[in-house]
Amino acid sequence: MPSLDWIGKKAVVNHHKQVPFHLLRQNMELSAGDPDSKNLLVQGDNLVALKALLPYYAGQVKCIYIDPPYNTGVDERDESGKRTGWVYDDNVSNPEIKDWLHKVVGAEAEDLSRHDKWLCMMYPRLMMLHEFLKEDGVIFASIDETEYANLRLLFDEIFGLGNRVGTIIWDNATDNNPTNIAMEHEYILCYAKNKSQLPSVWKSPNLAVKTKLLQIGDDFVEQYPDQKERQEAYTKWFRENKDYLWPFDRYKFIDGDGIYTGSQSVHNPGKEGYRYDIIHPTTELPCKQPMMGYRFPQETYYRLLSEKRVIFGNDETKLIELKVYVKDYRAKLSSLFTLDGRVGTNEIKDILHYDKRPFDFPKPTTLLEELFSFTTSGDDLILDSFAGSGTSGHAVLKLNKSDGQNRRFILIEMKEKIARDITAERIRRVSEGYESIKNVSVKGLGGGFRFCELGEPLFSADGSINKAVTFKELAHHIFFIATGEPLPPATDFSTPFLGILNNIAVYLLYNGILGDNEDEGGNVLTRSVLSRLPKHEGTKIVYGNGCLLGSSHLNRENIIFRQIPYEVRCS
Repeated sequence: MPSLDWIGKKAVVNHHKQVPFHLLRQNMELSAGDPDSKNLLVQGDNLVALKALLPYYAGQVKCIYIDPPYNTGVDERDESGKRTGWVYDDNVSNPEIKDWLHKVVGAEAEDLSRHDKWLCMMYPRLMMLHEFLKEDGVIFASIDETEYANLRLLFDEIFGLGNRVGTIIWDNATDNNPTNIAMEHEYILCYAKNKSQLPSVWKSPNLAVKTKLLQIGDDFVEQYPDQKERQEAYTKWFRENKDYLWPFDRYKFIDGDGIYTGSQSVHNPGKEGYRYDIIHPTTELPCKQPMMGYRFPQETYYRLLSEKRVIFGNDETKLIELKVYVKDYRAKLSSLFTLDGRVGTNEIKDILHYDKRPFDFPKPTTLLEELFSFTTSGDDLILDSFAGSGTSGHAVLKLNKSDGQNRRFILIEMKEKIARDITAERIRRVSEGYESIKNVSVKGLGGGFRFCELGEPLFSADGSINKAVTFKELAHHIFFIATGEPLPPATDFSTPFLGILNNIAVYLLYNGILGDNEDEGGNVLTRSVLSRLPKHEGTKIVYGNGCLLGSSHLNRENIIFRQIPYEVRCS
């Protein structure tokens, strides 16, 4: 398999293992909505934040979406150094990354090209993200031409070529550049943790919404025999519920056969199609023809007409369209996705009441709803470590509202001002409800999030456990480094017993958990302390400040003792 090398690679290949663990501190003033929604927004360097989250969520994430800097080199500033263009750097020469590169790569960092720096930044983050995924989990990554080839090789190396699922082309813009090749698309790479664990076909999304609409359609058809009254009543219901109907939010018509959309085009894309006259039923004149002709032959048109699936305009100057009923809706996650990229900007301007865009080129929620709806359901966990404006969190809340699921999200945003003023504020408004920029009242989607900040490191400068660390915080870390798995949710933090995995029990003697708060009291494994530990017949791993039991005694009791802090490491 081809490999990718660059200046500084040796310094970052194992860097994710050396990243220190930090504590996470909740900021309830910046949190919003339902505190039990199990959603998180973490402000801080995403590499450090990921390491802090690892003991809690390793192997628990079903879908990761990242939108890293595209490394276009854009960083517009005026003479005073104030940024005049992008709110969020799209290069790797910003102060945070430059400082990190000098610490990790050393003097060699001076010789790094723009692409070297970007690869050094991305590699440890992808290594860390790999550890979060479930065996049947997937990761999506947005990128453009600048680093597409490099990112694909990084994924091949870290996730394995055999776990490459595919690449989605997002047709998102019209480039009016008169020279060279007009760039009107971006890429979304998709890789699996273990491709063999994925379903052979991702199921059609939003089946719950489809079922709901089918029932609504039957109810309106039965209740309103008159077509005009039926459409008026359905139009009123549709306007009140449109925000929760994705991807059926274009199905705004109803007839005797149910709910439908009239947006399916009849033109033949890309090459010459079929040519024939279609007579308008009112004017009795030939209707306007598509530029490239019809995409189906005349006999197919007559069949569609007999099935009452043809929609005529007010006169012959309009193209015909076809009805697409909810009952016939089928979907697949396609390698081609078409959506105007400006939609994302308009969404956030509407929510946050900005005349100008508060965040450059945010992704549209529809794009991420498409990805998440095919790959997640139930209470699946979704992670976005380059959260930016918070589109991922918004998309999760919209999906949950539309299909009645209970997906959870974790967002990480490095910039404090963006995290507080844009990401958190956006999610707060869409969860609780808000007035749009056009003074339209928008209902809340429900849910919420806890806002977290990076706290103190787990270890002090002298290598001891930071005195600010609580028993519960250290317990999460201890169980993770002992077993490689997060602490069981049902753990009772009132005893030294943390949990069992593969018939191995883990215990922690720390902070006077047995009621003895002397420095060497209940934190030292003695005969008396051992007698007070919850029993377990298999192997026992005990962490503590010291041990006064001999090796023969430990062997008889099937105990492995590990001393704090010397045998408590970052990974």
